[in-house]
Amino acid sequence: MTAVQGSDVDITTEDGVADAYLAHPADGLPHPGVLFYQDAYGIRPHLKAMADRLAGEGYTVLLPNVFYRSGRTPVFDLPEFIDPSADPTIWQQIMPVMSSLTPELSVRDSGAYLDWMAGNPLVADGPVAITGYCLGARLAVRTAAAFPDRIAAAGGFHGGQLVTEDAESPHLLADRITAELYFGFADQDQSMTEEQIRTFEQALTAAGVRNTCEVYPGAGHGYTQADTPAYSAEAAERHWDALLGLLKRTF
Repeated sequence: MTAVQGSDVDITTEDGVADAYLAHPADGLPHPGVLFYQDAYGIRPHLKAMADRLAGEGYTVLLPNVFYRSGRTPVFDLPEFIDPSADPTIWQQIMPVMSSLTPELSVRDSGAYLDWMAGNPLVADGPVAITGYCLGARLAVRTAAAFPDRIAAAGGFHGGQLVTEDAESPHLLADRITAELYFGFADQDQSMTEEQIRTFEQALTAAGVRNTCEVYPGAGHGYTQADTPAYSAEAAERHWDALLGLLKRTF
């Protein structure tokens, strides 16, 4: 692990200004870029720590506030340990904001994030990679499909609703993707059932997308998030091994 520097940055989009967290090796040199998509709870100390850990492996990591239209970080008034079962009002805050981030808006924003990274001297030239969590896994698929020449690889972890009946379901974008994909699903996640996982993997394979879809036993939705009850240390470390392996194959 190398020394890391982190800072808050602003990214101009077509619809305003997205605040973000940037983590990178402290040597000041350009490193391969990773776009880090948050979960529904938003940017907070735990996600920044994850970005720092990834930067310590030799990457320049951008963690944007994808809910910037609803306010700067922190968008929600959340406790240090986030337990929706103890406070159901947490999801009452989050659901309207999450629903307002339409596929069209998310793709438009992702273009701004990628442009910002391309213009930053701390990001090496060439395609970048993506890692996404829960909601962020969906954003990873949409970004990889919208900008195939700019995304080399994408990882998604405990992602839900990747297969739906909607005409804009993420799995229907498979034929637009050229990046290598890795998805680590949770076997106790009702937002992505065994049947949906199978459909998702089949869509990727049929489209010729290099992909690995694995199911983590004993893991629930949110298993990487140490500030929630869903956290699983074993599954989280497995995710790090998989993600770093994907990045090493890519860059």
